[in-house]
Amino acid sequence: MTGINHFTEINGLRLHYLDYGGNGNPPLLCIHGLSGNAHNFDALAPYLVPDYHVISIDVRGRGDSQWGPADEYTQPIYCSDLATLIDRLGFQRVTLIGTSMGGAVAMLYAGGYPERMERMVLNDVGPEVEPAGIKRISYYMSSAPADFTSLTEVADYYRQNYPALRQMTSGTLLEFVKWTVRTGENGRLRWKIDPAIRNMPRAGSSARPLDMWVPYARITAPVLVIRGAESDILGRSTAERMRAVLPALTTVVEVPGVGHAPTLLEAEALKAILHFLAR
Repeated sequence: MTGINHFTEINGLRLHYLDYGGNGNPPLLCIHGLSGNAHNFDALAPYLVPDYHVISIDVRGRGDSQWGPADEYTQPIYCSDLATLIDRLGFQRVTLIGTSMGGAVAMLYAGGYPERMERMVLNDVGPEVEPAGIKRISYYMSSAPADFTSLTEVADYYRQNYPALRQMTSGTLLEFVKWTVRTGENGRLRWKIDPAIRNMPRAGSSARPLDMWVPYARITAPVLVIRGAESDILGRSTAERMRAVLPALTTVVEVPGVGHAPTLLEAEALKAILHFLAR
């Protein structure tokens, strides 16, 4: 399922989002991971639109959103973009689904605007990130090829670097990765993502993370945490601490045999999400 394309100017950039329909239902916004895009939720959206008005955003610098200044690729700026979009669309209260980086943005919003939140699904992310996962992601982001000769090459790259996608059929994976690239002037396929994001320095001020436990502790809405049982980003101890910090609000579900990050279409993940979001 592909949503309808929309563009809006926010904080000086032309940003893109997909509207999958469900107008009149409560709003639900999806936020992708570090190198993802709005189409990452195409397969999940059909399960949600019967009960929700589903929107998926391209975070600045990704997908069909405009590239911005390199020093503004930060989670607080992404949260500001999100908050502005929610206000512009006239949504008073929202449900958020965030994968990895998108989940961190969702946590910032939920902690900063607790009165605006209905529910939140965090896909394989928490207030702390495992060092091994940071190292792995930093390597494959910075060492990625600049371009490709075909979508098959792009799909091979994803199979090598995104363990959760290795179980996808070739056709499904090709559909998934086609939104990550565009044809360059030389006829080769180039990333849509801003190269500045892929080559983000990992030292200095950019390496000092926010204390995400602070906004997490301010959350007043129910939280569903989906964790890949083999994740190197969301440790089991962090997930347990999340449950301890918000014991009346947080539910943790593990997806067996999956690393970072679940597609959310796994039987365990999808069942948990639909039960959690049931209206």
